[in-house]
Amino acid sequence: MKPEILLVEPMMKRFEEELDAAYTVHRLHDPAQKQSIEAALPNIRGVVTGGGTGLANEWIEKLPGLGVISVNGVGTDKIDLKFARSRNIDVAITAGVLTDDVADIGIALMLALYRNIAKGDAYVRDGLWGKEPFPLGTSPKGKRVGILGLGQIGRAFGRRAAAFGMSVRYWNRSPVTDTDWKSCASPVELAEDSDVLCVIVAANAQTQNIVNAEILRALGPKGVLINIARGTVVDEDALLAALKDGTIGGAGLDVFVGEPNIREDFFTAPNTVLVPHQGSATIETRVAMGELVLSNLAAHFAGEKPPTTVN
Repeated sequence: MKPEILLVEPMMKRFEEELDAAYTVHRLHDPAQKQSIEAALPNIRGVVTGGGTGLANEWIEKLPGLGVISVNGVGTDKIDLKFARSRNIDVAITAGVLTDDVADIGIALMLALYRNIAKGDAYVRDGLWGKEPFPLGTSPKGKRVGILGLGQIGRAFGRRAAAFGMSVRYWNRSPVTDTDWKSCASPVELAEDSDVLCVIVAANAQTQNIVNAEILRALGPKGVLINIARGTVVDEDALLAALKDGTIGGAGLDVFVGEPNIREDFFTAPNTVLVPHQGSATIETRVAMGELVLSNLAAHFAGEKPPTTVN
């Protein structure tokens, strides 16, 4: 008899087919399965969910047989890791496989702002080329890039920025001893010493709104903010105000509070490039993530510890 699992949100077709072959899959995202899921709760032993969706304690409490939560992503801010561990539930993520693509989109957002990519696209499509002047861009070479959160993605972003001739500095919540990049004593000091501030810090209660009005003022009117972490790590009230009054020079954002239903003020915010949470959204990375999700599940049901357990 196949183990029963709960699939919180859809995956790529090939991986859903593999899940169906190995497990009895109850799809929480399918309204038609609501009643059958209620009946199956005592039998569900595994959950597959996304990093942005997670699994609330309320659901964990409904699943007495739950032993593993396999996350299709690296974010765990929507899962209470301590509570899961108290119930002997392993929480496993897709660590490592999305590092490069998330770092890439951070660089892409920075270049889009510095080189006016979105503005240039609209300029050409509107038939203004040759009729109106187009502003000069800014070169990243020689600029100072600050990394708020020097984990795997932060390091990958820093290496890419250095390849563009940028000097790298960082702030991290825990000490870092294996890099020659400049360490800053606080997020404010980092912002003061940066032309570009890239936010890659893990999202949790301690980092909520870590980028606040004080940090934005420290970044200054020529400074650029890049957020490829989570929307919750930036005070969006302060950010929107800073964009509108010129406190900072611009922002490239891949993540937002309440996404996809983001605040409409962002639609008219000046000097911004907005993308719909595309950090890991390449075919190659999503395939690698899906394979790791399945590997973590398979390890649990084979009586082994999932390889990328984080709690």
